[in-house]
Amino acid sequence: MRNIRLLLEYDGTDFAGWQRQEEHRSVQEVIETALSQMTQQSVTLIGAGRTDAGVHARGQVANFLTDSRFDAPHFQRSLNAMLPADVVVRNADEVNVEFSARYDARERWYRYFMHQVPDAINRRFCWPLFYELDVARMNEACEAVLRTESFGSFCKSDSGTEHFRCIVTEASWERTDDSTLYFSVRANRFLRGMVRALVGTMVDVGRGFTTLDEFRSIIAAQDRTRAGMSAPPQGLFLEGVRYD
Repeated sequence: MRNIRLLLEYDGTDFAGWQRQEEHRSVQEVIETALSQMTQQSVTLIGAGRTDAGVHARGQVANFLTDSRFDAPHFQRSLNAMLPADVVVRNADEVNVEFSARYDARERWYRYFMHQVPDAINRRFCWPLFYELDVARMNEACEAVLRTESFGSFCKSDSGTEHFRCIVTEASWERTDDSTLYFSVRANRFLRGMVRALVGTMVDVGRGFTTLDEFRSIIAAQDRTRAGMSAPPQGLFLEGVRYD
């Protein structure tokens, strides 16, 4: 048995998320279908992160076990010929049979993009938000995030997670120009809806609707109803996964 690792990029607009779902198009499903056609075997793909509907990836990692004799470059070439245009295999390599894209991941990196002027080209890949935001205050909120270990206030209530502990190693807001703003966050794990809930709540801080003391109280409450709205999915990208 061999273990093949894939580095994936996808436009999440027309997907119901990463995870296979009945009667809904998912990233996992379209890749597993292509792999099964290639190998003439049932294939299960394990992803590093289960991105939600509408969320994109530039650095998703996945692996699958196979006894096929195709080498890794062949899998990359053939999958890119078979997959729909909104999914691309950026790299393929063979790894130890015990490797798991999900359980061996040490850190995941997401970025969330906003455009503060109307943008026809990038509207599917950002949150068009035209309010004035105090980015310095939002970065002060990030300092509170970095000091936090439990994120119950930023997790979907139906997530079924055993605990809310996450180790966040980076959280920051940055402007790239007058129109574009992004939030970058890295952690060992993320809860369902966590990044979008953090973004939505910090936007309230940037608009002056929520004070920094109130933001800290929201974190301490461990109650999703206390936090702000979830930012829309189209601004969120899984940028990369670290294993060493």
